[in-house]
Amino acid sequence: MAYLFTSESVSEGHPDKISDQISDTILDNFLANDPLSRVAIETLVTTGQVIIAGEVNSKTWVNVQKISRDLLHKIGYNKNEYRFNADSCGILSSIQNQSLDLYEGINNYKKEKTGAGDQCIVFGYAIKETENYMPLSLELSHHLLLELSKIRKEGKIMPYLRPDAKSQVTLEYSKDNIPLHINTVVISTQHDEFDTKEKMHKRIIHDIINILIPRVKNSNFYSKNVYKLFTNKTKFYINSTEKFVIGGPHGDTGMTGRKIVVDTYGGKGGHGGGAFSGKDPSKMDRSGAYAARHIAKNLVAAGVSEELLIQISYIAGVSEPAGIFVNSYGKSLFDDEFIAFNIRKIFDLCPYAIEKRLKLRNPIYEETSVYGHMGKKTKKVSKYFLDIKGNRIRKDVELFTWEKLDYIPIIKEFFNLKN
Repeated sequence: MAYLFTSESVSEGHPDKISDQISDTILDNFLANDPLSRVAIETLVTTGQVIIAGEVNSKTWVNVQKISRDLLHKIGYNKNEYRFNADSCGILSSIQNQSLDLYEGINNYKKEKTGAGDQCIVFGYAIKETENYMPLSLELSHHLLLELSKIRKEGKIMPYLRPDAKSQVTLEYSKDNIPLHINTVVISTQHDEFDTKEKMHKRIIHDIINILIPRVKNSNFYSKNVYKLFTNKTKFYINSTEKFVIGGPHGDTGMTGRKIVVDTYGGKGGHGGGAFSGKDPSKMDRSGAYAARHIAKNLVAAGVSEELLIQISYIAGVSEPAGIFVNSYGKSLFDDEFIAFNIRKIFDLCPYAIEKRLKLRNPIYEETSVYGHMGKKTKKVSKYFLDIKGNRIRKDVELFTWEKLDYIPIIKEFFNLKN
Protein backbone atom coordinates (compact mmCIF):
# COMPACT_ATOMS: atom_id res chain seq x y z
CA MET A 1 0.00 0.00 0.00
CA ALA A 2 1.33 3.47 -0.89
CA TYR A 3 2.11 5.80 2.01
CA LEU A 4 3.33 9.31 2.84
CA PHE A 5 6.43 10.23 4.88
CA THR A 6 7.46 13.72 6.04
CA SER A 7 10.67 15.36 7.28
CA GLU A 8 11.43 18.95 8.22
CA SER A 9 14.41 21.28 8.49
CA VAL A 10 15.14 24.72 9.95
CA SER A 11 17.50 27.49 8.84
CA GLU A 12 20.58 28.84 10.59
CA GLY A 13 18.45 31.79 11.76
CA HIS A 14 15.96 29.61 13.63
CA PRO A 15 16.33 30.30 17.40
CA ASP A 16 17.08 26.69 18.33
CA LYS A 17 19.73 26.52 15.61
CA ILE A 18 21.27 29.81 16.74
CA SER A 19 21.72 28.16 20.14
CA ASP A 20 23.26 25.03 18.60
CA GLN A 21 25.69 27.11 16.55
CA ILE A 22 26.83 29.23 19.50
CA SER A 23 27.39 26.11 21.62
CA ASP A 24 29.38 24.35 18.91
CA THR A 25 31.44 27.42 17.98
CA ILE A 26 32.46 27.88 21.62
CA LEU A 27 33.36 24.17 21.72
CA ASP A 28 35.52 24.55 18.60
CA ASN A 29 37.42 27.44 20.17
CA PHE A 30 38.20 25.39 23.26
CA LEU A 31 39.36 22.39 21.19
CA ALA A 32 41.48 24.60 18.90
CA ASN A 33 43.45 25.78 21.93
CA ASP A 34 43.32 22.60 24.01
CA PRO A 35 42.29 19.40 22.19
CA LEU A 36 41.79 17.60 25.51
CA SER A 37 39.13 20.08 26.68
CA ARG A 38 36.04 18.60 28.28
CA VAL A 39 33.10 20.81 27.31
CA ALA A 40 29.32 20.80 27.73
CA ILE A 41 27.80 24.13 26.70
CA GLU A 42 24.09 25.01 26.63
CA THR A 43 22.77 28.20 25.06
CA LEU A 44 19.43 29.99 25.35
CA VAL A 45 18.42 32.90 23.10
CA THR A 46 15.44 35.21 23.47
CA THR A 47 14.55 38.83 22.78
CA GLY A 48 17.81 40.78 23.07
CA GLN A 49 19.49 38.12 25.19
CA VAL A 50 21.96 35.23 24.88
CA ILE A 51 22.44 33.09 27.99
CA ILE A 52 25.30 30.57 27.98
CA ALA A 53 25.79 27.98 30.72
CA GLY A 54 27.61 24.70 31.15
CA GLU A 55 30.70 22.91 32.36
CA VAL A 56 34.26 23.07 31.06
CA ASN A 57 37.52 21.45 32.08
CA SER A 58 40.34 22.94 29.98
CA LYS A 59 43.82 24.45 30.08
CA THR A 60 42.58 27.47 28.14
CA TRP A 61 39.78 30.00 28.15
CA VAL A 62 37.94 31.68 25.28
CA ASN A 63 36.18 34.98 24.65
CA VAL A 64 32.55 33.83 24.77
CA GLN A 65 31.18 37.32 24.04
CA LYS A 66 33.22 37.86 20.89
CA ILE A 67 32.59 34.33 19.60
CA SER A 68 28.83 34.73 20.07
CA ARG A 69 28.61 38.18 18.48
CA ASP A 70 30.75 37.17 15.48
CA LEU A 71 28.52 34.17 14.88
CA LEU A 72 25.31 36.22 15.10
CA HIS A 73 26.73 38.62 12.49
CA LYS A 74 27.55 35.66 10.28
CA ILE A 75 23.98 34.37 10.53
CA GLY A 76 22.55 37.80 9.72
CA TYR A 77 21.17 39.21 12.95
CA ASN A 78 22.50 42.73 12.49
CA LYS A 79 19.40 44.97 12.40
CA ASN A 80 17.56 46.51 15.35
CA GLU A 81 14.15 45.79 13.80
CA TYR A 82 14.82 42.07 14.35
CA ARG A 83 14.75 42.81 18.12
CA PHE A 84 17.89 40.66 18.32
CA ASN A 85 21.06 42.40 17.16
CA ALA A 86 24.57 40.93 17.34
CA ASP A 87 26.02 44.28 18.43
CA SER A 88 23.52 45.18 21.15
CA CYS A 89 22.11 41.96 22.59
CA GLY A 90 23.04 41.08 26.15
CA ILE A 91 25.29 38.05 26.62
CA LEU A 92 25.34 36.34 30.01
CA SER A 93 27.85 33.56 30.61
CA SER A 94 27.70 31.12 33.51
CA ILE A 95 30.28 28.40 32.83
CA GLN A 96 31.76 26.33 35.66
CA ASN A 97 34.19 23.46 36.09
CA GLN A 98 33.12 19.97 35.11
CA SER A 99 32.25 17.65 37.99
CA LEU A 100 35.41 16.04 39.37
CA ASP A 101 33.39 12.93 40.22
CA LEU A 102 32.54 12.48 36.55
CA TYR A 103 36.01 13.48 35.34
CA GLU A 104 37.78 10.98 37.60
CA GLY A 105 35.18 8.28 36.93
CA ILE A 106 35.68 8.17 33.17
CA ASN A 107 39.46 8.62 32.99
CA ASN A 108 41.89 5.72 33.03
CA TYR A 109 45.68 5.57 33.04
CA LYS A 110 45.33 3.69 29.75
CA LYS A 111 43.70 5.93 27.13
CA GLU A 112 42.28 2.86 25.40
CA LYS A 113 40.23 2.12 28.53
CA THR A 114 38.76 5.61 28.94
CA GLY A 115 35.12 5.23 29.96
CA ALA A 116 32.03 6.68 28.35
CA GLY A 117 31.27 10.22 29.52
CA ASP A 118 27.72 9.28 30.42
CA GLN A 119 25.16 6.55 29.93
CA CYS A 120 23.31 6.81 26.63
CA ILE A 121 21.83 5.02 23.66
CA VAL A 122 22.73 6.16 20.16
CA PHE A 123 21.50 5.26 16.69
CA GLY A 124 23.07 5.10 13.25
CA TYR A 125 21.03 4.81 10.06
CA ALA A 126 21.61 4.54 6.32
CA ILE A 127 19.41 3.83 3.33
CA LYS A 128 20.04 3.41 -0.41
CA GLU A 129 17.59 6.19 -1.22
CA THR A 130 20.07 8.94 -2.03
CA GLU A 131 23.71 9.05 -3.09
CA ASN A 132 24.74 9.91 0.46
CA TYR A 133 22.57 7.16 2.01
CA MET A 134 20.20 9.59 3.75
CA PRO A 135 16.38 9.82 3.75
CA LEU A 136 15.28 11.84 0.72
CA SER A 137 12.56 13.81 2.51
CA LEU A 138 15.13 15.21 4.98
CA GLU A 139 17.70 15.93 2.28
CA LEU A 140 15.18 17.91 0.24
CA SER A 141 14.07 19.82 3.35
CA HIS A 142 17.68 20.81 4.05
CA HIS A 143 18.38 21.73 0.43
CA LEU A 144 15.39 24.05 0.13
CA LEU A 145 16.60 26.10 3.09
CA LEU A 146 20.24 26.04 2.04
CA GLU A 147 19.25 27.58 -1.28
CA LEU A 148 16.92 30.06 0.41
CA SER A 149 19.80 31.11 2.68
CA LYS A 150 22.02 31.72 -0.37
CA ILE A 151 19.32 33.91 -1.92
CA ARG A 152 18.95 35.87 1.34
CA LYS A 153 22.69 36.48 1.64
CA GLU A 154 22.94 37.55 -2.01
CA GLY A 155 20.40 40.23 -1.06
CA LYS A 156 19.18 40.98 -4.60
CA ILE A 157 16.19 39.03 -5.88
CA MET A 158 14.38 38.46 -2.56
CA PRO A 159 15.72 41.38 -0.48
CA TYR A 160 12.92 41.17 2.11
CA LEU A 161 14.10 37.81 3.54
CA ARG A 162 15.05 37.58 7.20
CA PRO A 163 17.15 34.78 8.80
CA ASP A 164 14.47 32.57 10.39
CA ALA A 165 12.92 29.86 8.17
CA LYS A 166 11.48 26.32 8.23
CA SER A 167 10.73 23.72 5.59
CA GLN A 168 8.85 20.44 5.38
CA VAL A 169 8.73 17.86 2.57
CA THR A 170 6.24 15.01 2.27
CA LEU A 171 7.04 12.18 -0.15
CA GLU A 172 4.61 9.63 -1.52
CA TYR A 173 6.06 6.10 -1.64
CA SER A 174 4.95 3.00 -3.46
CA LYS A 175 4.18 -0.19 -1.52
CA ASP A 176 7.74 -1.25 -2.47
CA ASN A 177 9.19 1.83 -0.69
CA ILE A 178 10.08 3.66 -3.93
CA PRO A 179 9.58 7.47 -3.90
CA LEU A 180 6.86 8.27 -6.45
CA HIS A 181 6.57 12.04 -6.18
CA ILE A 182 6.83 14.99 -3.82
CA ASN A 183 3.36 15.28 -2.36
CA THR A 184 3.77 18.47 -0.32
CA VAL A 185 6.35 21.22 0.17
CA VAL A 186 6.07 23.66 3.07
CA ILE A 187 8.22 26.80 3.28
CA SER A 188 7.86 29.36 6.07
CA THR A 189 10.26 32.27 5.87
CA GLN A 190 10.60 35.34 8.03
CA HIS A 191 10.39 38.61 6.07
CA ASP A 192 10.35 42.41 6.29
CA GLU A 193 7.12 44.38 6.65
CA PHE A 194 5.18 45.06 3.42
CA ASP A 195 2.60 47.72 2.56
CA THR A 196 -0.21 45.22 2.97
CA LYS A 197 -0.45 41.62 4.14
CA GLU A 198 -2.07 40.59 0.85
CA LYS A 199 0.68 42.14 -1.27
CA MET A 200 3.33 40.59 0.95
CA HIS A 201 1.91 37.07 0.85
CA LYS A 202 1.35 37.14 -2.90
CA ARG A 203 4.95 38.30 -3.54
CA ILE A 204 6.48 35.63 -1.29
CA ILE A 205 4.42 32.82 -2.85
CA HIS A 206 5.43 34.01 -6.33
CA ASP A 207 9.12 34.22 -5.47
CA ILE A 208 9.29 30.83 -3.74
CA ILE A 209 7.57 29.10 -6.67
CA ASN A 210 9.37 30.99 -9.45
CA ILE A 211 12.81 31.66 -7.93
CA LEU A 212 13.60 29.20 -5.14
CA ILE A 213 12.08 26.02 -6.58
CA PRO A 214 13.68 26.42 -10.06
CA ARG A 215 17.06 27.10 -8.44
CA VAL A 216 16.72 23.94 -6.37
CA LYS A 217 15.69 21.91 -9.44
CA ASN A 218 18.54 23.28 -11.57
CA SER A 219 21.25 22.67 -8.99
CA ASN A 220 23.61 19.70 -9.08
CA PHE A 221 22.91 18.79 -5.47
CA TYR A 222 21.18 15.53 -6.45
CA SER A 223 20.62 13.55 -9.60
CA LYS A 224 18.01 14.83 -12.05
CA ASN A 225 15.79 11.84 -11.18
CA VAL A 226 15.25 13.36 -7.75
CA TYR A 227 14.04 16.67 -9.13
CA LYS A 228 11.62 14.88 -11.43
CA LEU A 229 9.69 14.02 -8.27
CA PHE A 230 8.39 17.60 -8.33
CA THR A 231 5.18 17.09 -10.36
CA ASN A 232 2.04 19.04 -11.22
CA LYS A 233 0.43 17.24 -8.28
CA THR A 234 2.94 18.68 -5.78
CA LYS A 235 1.18 20.97 -3.30
CA PHE A 236 2.93 24.07 -1.95
CA TYR A 237 2.18 25.80 1.34
CA ILE A 238 4.13 29.08 1.51
CA ASN A 239 3.94 31.02 4.79
CA SER A 240 0.69 29.27 5.57
CA THR A 241 -0.08 31.74 8.40
CA GLU A 242 0.36 34.50 5.77
CA LYS A 243 2.52 36.85 7.88
CA PHE A 244 5.93 36.02 9.45
CA VAL A 245 7.62 39.31 10.40
CA ILE A 246 8.18 38.52 14.08
CA GLY A 247 10.64 35.63 14.18
CA GLY A 248 14.05 34.54 15.38
CA PRO A 249 14.73 34.79 19.13
CA HIS A 250 12.21 37.65 19.44
CA GLY A 251 9.42 35.40 18.17
CA ASP A 252 10.43 32.19 19.91
CA THR A 253 12.96 31.38 22.62
CA GLY A 254 15.65 29.01 21.34
CA MET A 255 17.68 26.40 23.20
CA THR A 256 20.52 24.01 22.38
CA GLY A 257 19.44 20.49 21.49
CA ARG A 258 15.79 21.01 20.52
CA LYS A 259 16.18 19.99 16.88
CA ILE A 260 17.72 16.55 17.32
CA VAL A 261 15.55 14.88 14.66
CA VAL A 262 16.48 17.58 12.12
CA ASP A 263 20.11 16.96 13.13
CA THR A 264 19.93 13.25 12.33
CA TYR A 265 17.53 11.34 10.05
CA GLY A 266 14.35 13.37 9.83
CA GLY A 267 12.20 10.85 11.67
CA LYS A 268 13.47 7.77 9.85
CA GLY A 269 15.75 5.42 11.72
CA GLY A 270 15.94 6.32 15.40
CA HIS A 271 17.34 8.76 17.95
CA GLY A 272 18.57 8.06 21.46
CA GLY A 273 17.30 11.40 22.77
CA GLY A 274 20.64 13.05 23.59
CA ALA A 275 21.57 16.33 21.90
CA PHE A 276 24.89 16.76 20.06
CA SER A 277 25.82 20.45 19.98
CA GLY A 278 28.10 21.92 22.62
CA LYS A 279 29.47 18.52 23.70
CA ASP A 280 33.07 17.38 23.30
CA PRO A 281 33.58 13.81 22.00
CA SER A 282 33.89 12.25 25.44
CA LYS A 283 30.09 12.60 25.48
CA MET A 284 28.95 9.43 23.73
CA ASP A 285 25.61 11.02 22.84
CA ARG A 286 27.63 12.71 20.13
CA SER A 287 30.65 10.58 19.26
CA GLY A 288 28.72 7.34 19.59
CA ALA A 289 26.05 8.61 17.18
CA TYR A 290 28.74 9.59 14.66
CA ALA A 291 30.33 6.16 14.98
CA ALA A 292 26.96 4.46 14.51
CA ARG A 293 26.29 6.48 11.34
CA HIS A 294 29.76 5.61 10.02
CA ILE A 295 29.10 1.91 10.56
CA ALA A 296 25.59 1.95 9.09
CA LYS A 297 26.65 3.89 5.99
CA ASN A 298 29.62 1.61 5.27
CA LEU A 299 27.55 -1.54 5.77
CA VAL A 300 24.83 -0.35 3.39
CA ALA A 301 27.36 0.89 0.83
CA ALA A 302 29.14 -2.47 0.98
CA GLY A 303 25.90 -4.29 0.15
CA VAL A 304 25.11 -5.85 3.52
CA SER A 305 21.58 -4.37 3.45
CA GLU A 306 19.48 -1.87 1.49
CA GLU A 307 18.57 -0.14 4.75
CA LEU A 308 20.05 -0.45 8.22
CA LEU A 309 19.47 0.83 11.74
CA ILE A 310 22.06 0.33 14.48
CA GLN A 311 21.63 0.98 18.20
CA ILE A 312 24.63 1.14 20.54
CA SER A 313 24.30 1.56 24.33
CA TYR A 314 26.93 2.91 26.73
CA ILE A 315 27.38 3.00 30.51
CA ALA A 316 29.07 5.95 32.28
CA GLY A 317 32.68 5.14 33.10
CA VAL A 318 32.71 1.90 31.08
CA SER A 319 34.63 1.76 27.80
CA GLU A 320 32.99 -1.20 26.05
CA PRO A 321 29.41 -0.70 24.79
CA ALA A 322 26.78 -2.55 26.76
CA GLY A 323 24.91 -3.71 23.67
CA ILE A 324 24.56 -3.50 19.90
CA PHE A 325 21.19 -3.93 18.18
CA VAL A 326 20.66 -4.15 14.41
CA ASN A 327 17.48 -3.85 12.33
CA SER A 328 17.87 -4.51 8.60
CA TYR A 329 14.12 -4.20 7.95
CA GLY A 330 14.15 -7.55 6.18
CA LYS A 331 16.34 -6.06 3.44
CA SER A 332 19.50 -8.09 4.09
CA LEU A 333 20.61 -11.61 3.18
CA PHE A 334 22.19 -11.81 6.64
CA ASP A 335 20.58 -12.26 10.05
CA ASP A 336 20.53 -9.12 12.18
CA GLU A 337 22.35 -11.01 14.96
CA PHE A 338 25.14 -11.94 12.55
CA ILE A 339 25.48 -8.33 11.41
CA ALA A 340 25.73 -7.17 15.04
CA PHE A 341 28.32 -9.87 15.77
CA ASN A 342 30.49 -8.71 12.86
CA ILE A 343 30.16 -5.05 13.86
CA ARG A 344 31.87 -5.90 17.16
CA LYS A 345 34.65 -7.71 15.29
CA ILE A 346 35.23 -4.97 12.69
CA PHE A 347 34.84 -1.76 14.71
CA ASP A 348 36.38 -0.79 18.05
CA LEU A 349 33.55 1.11 19.74
CA CYS A 350 35.38 2.25 22.87
CA PRO A 351 35.34 6.06 23.33
CA TYR A 352 39.07 6.58 22.76
CA ALA A 353 39.06 4.43 19.61
CA ILE A 354 36.12 6.37 18.16
CA GLU A 355 37.77 9.72 18.92
CA LYS A 356 40.98 8.58 17.24
CA ARG A 357 39.36 6.88 14.22
CA LEU A 358 37.06 9.81 13.41
CA LYS A 359 39.50 12.59 14.48
CA LEU A 360 36.97 14.02 16.90
CA ARG A 361 39.39 16.01 19.08
CA ASN A 362 39.69 18.64 16.33
CA PRO A 363 37.61 21.85 16.09
CA ILE A 364 35.15 20.48 13.52
CA TYR A 365 31.77 21.10 15.11
CA GLU A 366 30.44 24.50 14.00
CA GLU A 367 29.85 23.02 10.54
CA THR A 368 27.70 20.25 12.01
CA SER A 369 25.38 22.57 13.91
CA VAL A 370 22.97 23.45 11.10
CA TYR A 371 21.42 21.54 8.15
CA GLY A 372 22.21 18.16 9.67
CA HIS A 373 25.13 16.33 11.28
CA MET A 374 24.80 13.40 8.89
CA GLY A 375 24.97 13.11 5.11
CA LYS A 376 27.42 15.90 4.34
CA LYS A 377 30.60 15.45 2.32
CA THR A 378 33.91 14.81 4.04
CA LYS A 379 36.34 17.61 3.25
CA LYS A 380 39.59 19.17 4.48
CA VAL A 381 39.53 22.85 5.43
CA SER A 382 41.60 25.44 7.24
CA LYS A 383 39.94 27.20 10.16
CA TYR A 384 41.17 30.18 12.16
CA PHE A 385 40.82 30.92 15.86
CA LEU A 386 42.25 33.24 18.51
CA ASP A 387 44.45 31.89 21.28
CA ILE A 388 44.25 33.08 24.89
CA LYS A 389 46.61 36.00 24.07
CA GLY A 390 44.56 37.12 21.10
CA ASN A 391 46.90 35.69 18.45
CA ARG A 392 45.38 34.17 15.31
CA ILE A 393 45.99 30.43 14.97
CA ARG A 394 45.27 28.13 12.04
CA LYS A 395 43.93 24.59 12.28
CA ASP A 396 43.82 22.24 9.30
CA VAL A 397 40.98 19.80 9.94
CA GLU A 398 38.86 17.19 8.20
CA LEU A 399 35.10 17.65 8.47
CA PHE A 400 32.46 14.91 8.64
CA THR A 401 34.90 12.01 8.90
CA TRP A 402 32.01 9.71 9.88
CA GLU A 403 30.72 10.02 6.29
CA LYS A 404 33.81 8.30 4.82
CA LEU A 405 33.27 5.01 3.00
CA ASP A 406 36.62 3.67 4.14
CA TYR A 407 35.58 0.31 5.60
CA ILE A 408 33.88 -1.20 2.55
CA PRO A 409 36.76 -3.61 1.64
CA ILE A 410 36.99 -4.86 5.23
CA ILE A 411 33.23 -5.34 5.50
CA LYS A 412 33.07 -7.23 2.20
CA GLU A 413 35.79 -9.55 3.41
CA PHE A 414 34.03 -10.28 6.73
CA PHE A 415 30.67 -10.85 5.04
CA ASN A 416 32.21 -12.68 2.07
CA LEU A 417 30.63 -10.25 -0.39
CA LYS A 418 31.86 -10.19 -3.97
CA ASN A 419 32.67 -6.91 -5.70
